[in-house]
Amino acid sequence: MTLATSTGERALRALRGGPHDPRWARPALWAVLALAAVLYCWNLSGSGNANEYYAAAVLSGSRSWSAMFFGSLDAGNFITVDKPPVALWLMSASCRIFGFGTLPMLLPVALCGVATVGVVHSAVRRSFGHRAATAAALVAALTPISAAINRDNNPDPVLVLLMALGAWFCLEAIRTGRLLPLVWSATATGLAFNTKMLQGYVALPALVLAYAYAARVPLGRRLRNLALAGAALVVASGWWMAIVALVPAGSRPFIGSSSDNTVWDLVIGYNGLGRVLGSDSPTGMGGANFGGDPGLLRMGNDILGTQISWLIPFALIALVAGLVLRGRLPRTDGPRAGLLVWGGWTVVHLVVFSFGSGGFHPYYTTALAPGIAGTVGGGGVLLLQAFRTGQPRWSLAVLPLAVGVSALWAVVLLRRNDSFRAGLWVLVAVLAAGAVAALLVSRTGGAALHRRLYGVGAGAALVALLAGPAAYAAAPMAAGRTEGGNPTAGPSTGGMGGMGGGAGGRGGAFGGMRDGERTGAGFPGGGEAPAGGGQGMPAGEGFPDGGETPSGAGDGAAGRPGGGAGGGTGGGMGGGVDSAMLAYLQQHQDGATWLVATSRASTAASVILQTGKPAIATGGFSGSDPAMTVDSFTALVKAGKLHYILLGGGMGGGGGMGGGSAGGDGASLQSYVTAGCTAVPASEYGSGTAAASGTATTGSTASGSTAAAGSAEQLYRCG
Repeated sequence: MTLATSTGERALRALRGGPHDPRWARPALWAVLALAAVLYCWNLSGSGNANEYYAAAVLSGSRSWSAMFFGSLDAGNFITVDKPPVALWLMSASCRIFGFGTLPMLLPVALCGVATVGVVHSAVRRSFGHRAATAAALVAALTPISAAINRDNNPDPVLVLLMALGAWFCLEAIRTGRLLPLVWSATATGLAFNTKMLQGYVALPALVLAYAYAARVPLGRRLRNLALAGAALVVASGWWMAIVALVPAGSRPFIGSSSDNTVWDLVIGYNGLGRVLGSDSPTGMGGANFGGDPGLLRMGNDILGTQISWLIPFALIALVAGLVLRGRLPRTDGPRAGLLVWGGWTVVHLVVFSFGSGGFHPYYTTALAPGIAGTVGGGGVLLLQAFRTGQPRWSLAVLPLAVGVSALWAVVLLRRNDSFRAGLWVLVAVLAAGAVAALLVSRTGGAALHRRLYGVGAGAALVALLAGPAAYAAAPMAAGRTEGGNPTAGPSTGGMGGMGGGAGGRGGAFGGMRDGERTGAGFPGGGEAPAGGGQGMPAGEGFPDGGETPSGAGDGAAGRPGGGAGGGTGGGMGGGVDSAMLAYLQQHQDGATWLVATSRASTAASVILQTGKPAIATGGFSGSDPAMTVDSFTALVKAGKLHYILLGGGMGGGGGMGGGSAGGDGASLQSYVTAGCTAVPASEYGSGTAAASGTATTGSTASGSTAAAGSAEQLYRCG
């Protein structure tokens, strides 16, 4: 056999499947993957810079290896973003090869979403067969919130892929009894940790318990293998943290969103317990809550329901019934092990997401998608098999019950916004009723009628239960949109792309709210502000949540960094900076490392994207990080690394210069700047009016003038 013949046979096998696979199985997989690719990649260039906070870090990483390694917001390495850098590495590497732009940045993330669908298919097929795998892949591909976040540059799609790989290797270790797949499972989970810290561990209890119970080796070897995998998990999770800790603080960037400039603080606080315990966490951090009040029914509320909850009723019924159906089989039963992994994944995530009181965004729930998909696919096939055989007798009621309850919930979700895909709920109700009727009637006729009606009922049920999610999942693709800070599927309401109308404005309701949730003062659930107080904006903190900042400079035109030429908002949440000011800063950079310093990362990110030059966010993402002191500021100025600083905007912590809530030196720094630096009048760089440009001079333009108050901004030159 020649090499060409061997290669050709392998290609045909990849397209058609193995010799024992059903003829339809492999084409069905390719069709589902193609569907996912279209949903996640079509019109992706319309997404602009997506979340500008992370886009700026990607651009910086594509120009500085050090910034790429640390995950720095700026190429000058002053401060990192608020997450570990694995997802940024993927995007920065792509932009290093192809140049910075929308597609080089977002396409690798979208392909991670497609890969997750394939991983779920492969894992479910090994436990439950081809039909279950195809159904699971469809559910994963059509999960609305996944379709939205996979078109964005937040780290969640990379996180979910790595978690799914962890589940795949765990199931392989259970099936074969070998140690190496379990080590690879731990390694994938460790990489997930280095993508979004403790969220990468949420499914870990399900994997450990499933292996400990079902693996095909004696108990002693199971425990030994788990211990060895635990060691691999520690190494895979901690190697980046260890390197960062070993680098002297003066030789690396400040760890963004930490209170003490350590990665460990992020683990136990901002990106760890703070997400679950909120203000009760050891650091008291947790971020703004855009997911509704914690509680048992949180996943079905007006914000999250249409994003993730469509098939939760079916998954839970199928999980319980499936475990009962496999209850008396040997401990190593493969389908039961699959239910333990995917069902455990689902239950643990439901508990953590439903009751966590810390910062929460709708797109976090994309991590539920593989668990729901695997449970629906695997458990659904078990219910179908039991219904077809009629054994045990009670199983005849479970499948129609699961379909009916889930279809009823889909109708409730669709009726919440009946103007979106109007009348779809009627189709869902009719199809579900027909599916249940066909299934029930199939039990009363002969074998031929049984086969026909059984197939019709199963197909109609699948279409009925996936019609709603498909409609919501297709919306971001059809509109060619992302909503930057808070992507969601379904009808667009302006998203989190800006915080109100006009330059520097904070008016208007919060974006990202769906299906009529904008009640009261524009917040979900009766007008209450997101956790933190104020008008949803904690004083001096803004949106201290994982880079999910509203990207107020707009999405930007495709292929053009930034979105804010003129009429920006400087230090506000909008992030845009007046184009005339930027031109002035570039003309007068005079060899400085950083073009300008500003209190908030949203403004610094906009500067970086519009100019390609490093900019400092003295207070990090939220404006409250203690990253800049008076001494460090004066050292940068004396060394000629920084000449300009932008004060004001009314949104930064610590008097507008960061450090307010974290014990930093923001107020002292602002006082130092206003007393010892020279205010630059807007007329010097040709800006329009203060109101239009977002800049203003409220005091003398000489050294010692007073900083702009309120939302006004003032540029200063120091040194």
